[in-house]
Amino acid sequence: MGKTKYLPSVDLYVLRIENTIIGFIGVSGKHLEMLFIDADSRSKGYGKILLNYAIEHLGITTLDVNEQNEQALGFYKKMGFSITGKSEKDAEGKDYPIFHLELQ
Repeated sequence: MGKTKYLPSVDLYVLRIENTIIGFIGVSGKHLEMLFIDADSRSKGYGKILLNYAIEHLGITTLDVNEQNEQALGFYKKMGFSITGKSEKDAEGKDYPIFHLELQ
């Protein structure tokens, strides 16, 4: 796992296997800003590896997920997060409802 500074307010941690980027997480404080897994690498446990790393080594306790992203919401719930709130608009003010989750 390597830490990279590409975005000024987010620390990025990249998961590589044999020089291939499998996925990454973006962290700001104790908040998970993003978690992405390459489409060809999904359903192989890499998301769990990245999220566990974020929880155990970075102290992540909160995250947000788009309401329509049922797959991600189910994943985060399975990993111990619960919905604590909802916003009708995203951070950009667009009509994309966002669930706020916290590690239980």
